[in-house]
Amino acid sequence: MTDLAKIPVTVITGFLGSGKTTLIRHLMQNPQGKRLAILVNEFGTVGVDGDILKSCADESCPAENIVELANGCICCTVADDFIPTIEALMALPVRPDHILIETSGLALPKPLLKAFDWPAIRSRITVDGVIALADAEAVAAGRFAPDVAAVDAQRLADDSLDHETPLSEVFEDQLACADIVLMTKADLAGDAGLAAARKVIEAESPRVIPILSMSEGIIDPALILGLNAAAEDDLAARPSHHDGHDDHEHDDFDTVVIDLPEIEDIDALVARIQRLATEQNILRVKGYVAVKGKPMRLLVQAVGARVRHQFDKPWGAARKGQLVVIAEHDHVDLAAIKAVLGA
Repeated sequence: MTDLAKIPVTVITGFLGSGKTTLIRHLMQNPQGKRLAILVNEFGTVGVDGDILKSCADESCPAENIVELANGCICCTVADDFIPTIEALMALPVRPDHILIETSGLALPKPLLKAFDWPAIRSRITVDGVIALADAEAVAAGRFAPDVAAVDAQRLADDSLDHETPLSEVFEDQLACADIVLMTKADLAGDAGLAAARKVIEAESPRVIPILSMSEGIIDPALILGLNAAAEDDLAARPSHHDGHDDHEHDDFDTVVIDLPEIEDIDALVARIQRLATEQNILRVKGYVAVKGKPMRLLVQAVGARVRHQFDKPWGAARKGQLVVIAEHDHVDLAAIKAVLGA
């Protein structure tokens, strides 16, 4: 790449727990000879996703090429956070060949694309493509699509429900902005689930785009990198519920950080997290937990009642367990969450 060539950027968007970090880890392990840089935007104050990616750093994507932006969506803090961070990545001693941006699960991608027209960076960088990840099993179940029969039936039975929920608007805006949609966790959805999810996505997409399925974040990088979409110049083809608004708010969602004491029983913790999903409508739980007698920290990631955990690496100086809990605003009861988690 010459100094005059624009650095391509791939924006990876998708709902909470759709598999964005897992996909980026796969791309890091299969860089196709490219030197990567990664920008991770967390919703909350604990940088779990960035920490996971830094643990996978290598010569193709060293730790200094992985930057986290917490405490605010990058599409809401463009001048203060996003532009300076992109400029810093472009000014690295060894210039990256490709930049990956993992957005917050709550982020709307279109306002972020508008930021690429800022004078400070527009001549040096371009959006190679927007990749939207959709949890196939969840989409097939009608959780984030308003026209799925199960959601329609629920709304017909309850006049107090809005026609559009905040979650559905986020999901639809991500699909509308995408160049490719990846249906993730195909192994959990099965053939019938994938077919159902594809119907929902096709119905919600304003234009025909490729829809691919994958499991465990594994996909040929050549399919999603090098699209040359120049998405920042194609905004009209990417409609949004928020077109005409100067900005957007995340007041529909809240995030809290829970400090956890050392635990003895992992299965009991999993059961508590599942209770949060079923009893308090918690959307997402992620973080690290200290387990008695174990020198390594336990990485916990939950989407609804689906909980995954693994020991990822030894603790540093402090064995401090923390979980980030995300839900719609009206469903966050800090005392009730702490009570269930035993915090």
